[in-house]
Amino acid sequence: MSKRFVGSGMTSPRTRDRMLRRLQQDGVKSPAVLEAMRAVPRHLFVDEALSSRAYDDTALPIGHGQTISQPYIVARMTEALFEGGPLRRVLEVGTGSGYQTAILASLVEQVYSVERVEALMRLARSRFMLIGIRNIRLKHTDGHWGWPDYAPFEGIMVTAAPREIPKELLQQLADGGRLVIPVGGFHAQRLQRVTRRGNQFDVEDLEAVKFVPLRIGNASA
Repeated sequence: MSKRFVGSGMTSPRTRDRMLRRLQQDGVKSPAVLEAMRAVPRHLFVDEALSSRAYDDTALPIGHGQTISQPYIVARMTEALFEGGPLRRVLEVGTGSGYQTAILASLVEQVYSVERVEALMRLARSRFMLIGIRNIRLKHTDGHWGWPDYAPFEGIMVTAAPREIPKELLQQLADGGRLVIPVGGFHAQRLQRVTRRGNQFDVEDLEAVKFVPLRIGNASA
């Protein structure tokens, strides 16, 4: 395996192990999620100048007013999505750096990911090709609309915060499916999990979070 994938110094396997110990101390328990966090090289999803901070428990800028979420939030949201059982097809709203997408791709058969900033989507695609991830489909679109062509989805994860849950995403959730999403304004957001049961949507409040807002429209740069 390429040394670039394995990492060295502040991106070494030992550094990743420290990250995993922090995640466990913070309450992440799923062996599958922890192994995914260990396996996916987060330092390849940030700018090279920030790679020494890739395994710190902090969000980092990725350009275009967006961030790569801190490892705890990535693990927490992934665990929340899978707590009700395994999933086969998942929609991600907000590809961003592609890191969360890659984590999901290691746990399901197919990930469908939408991103409003075309430049971010193209960069994420190049990272997936570099690492050899083949089970991700990408689309440049407004995340509020999801991806109806491939609905329904057993799981949906949203990595930016709307003020309220878009109805289009609820309708694209399969019966029994789960949606994990931060909801609220910039200063007060809650991570929620929504489970669909027929035409009913059961909402669980998980914890306080802070995400960039889910913006409307597409951007080419």
